Amino acid sequence: MKHRRRTSLGVAAVMSAIALFAVSAAQARTITVGSVLPPGATGKPFEGVQTLFNTALPEKGANLVSPVDGAIVRWQTQELKGGPFALRVLRPTGSGGYTAAGASTPVIPAAPGLQTFSANIPIKAGDLIGIDPTNPTDEIGVVSAVPGASVGFIFPPPFEGATVPASGSKSGEEIALRAEVQPAPTITAVSPASGSIVGGTKVKITGTDLNAASEVKFGNLTAASFNVISETEMTAVTPRSKKAGAVDVSVTTLAGTGITSRSDRFTYKACVVPNLRKNKLKAAKNRLRSAGCKLGKVKKLNGATAKSGKVTKQSPKPKAVRVPGTKVNVTLGV
Repeated sequence: MKHRRRTSLGVAAVMSAIALFAVSAAQARTITVGSVLPPGATGKPFEGVQTLFNTALPEKGANLVSPVDGAIVRWQTQELKGGPFALRVLRPTGSGGYTAAGASTPVIPAAPGLQTFSANIPIKAGDLIGIDPTNPTDEIGVVSAVPGASVGFIFPPPFEGATVPASGSKSGEEIALRAEVQPAPTITAVSPASGSIVGGTKVKITGTDLNAASEVKFGNLTAASFNVISETEMTAVTPRSKKAGAVDVSVTTLAGTGITSRSDRFTYKACVVPNLRKNKLKAAKNRLRSAGCKLGKVKKLNGATAKSGKVTKQSPKPKAVRVPGTKVNVTLGV
């Protein structure tokens, strides 16, 4: 199942919000950050080229800050006029300052009313969203007389990466601005948790926000193929590996690559041939078993027996990496 990545648009066309969200919901779960867009918004000037952002939202269910790491895939406003405008990600410092942590491609609204723009902006849990105008006369929808609401502003808009304090705030107002955040994927289980280095093992991956996956990796190796079943389940076929051992399985979507954990481990199994020289046959068998190998042909020289003889030669040589269960031939001598 293949998925196309969404990319930022230079000048986004105005689309039906209902249609856009219905299509996107089928692709990936999103979480709303910002205003719930209450009724009664009227267009008001920015009163300067400054970043505006909500600093308090009293409505039930409103997320002032992003609750998750991920990516903003689209944003909405009401009564936007003028421009171009850019959505801005603001990262609170905890001491009254904000770091400019990303911005969208500038867009020009086509008409008043509810408007939706595509985006692809990384966002971290705890980040706010704001909006930058181009002209002091640019307008955005504002809902007045909202108890408990407040709007902050930064003049002038900060440079990317800069940390600045808020220039001021207004109580009782709320700007009509919200964004849809696609959470980064997580993996909670991998089954089976092991397979041969030859690859080809079909692995079930369980987690969250797996839909719209664009890549699956086993360590630094790209999966031979993968298939997304739902937001919480997908399968992937392991690639061939030259090394045995545990690797992290990772899933990448537009929202980024999930953080690795113990839950995403897959172990490549192999026969890593041990050094059997000077070992008696019984000890050699035990070492081979522990290394994922098997005993092959046994050749006895100079009167050596299974009990008295010791390994003088072996094939394959020590440290060779072979498929699990590879047979190792030995020669016993006295």
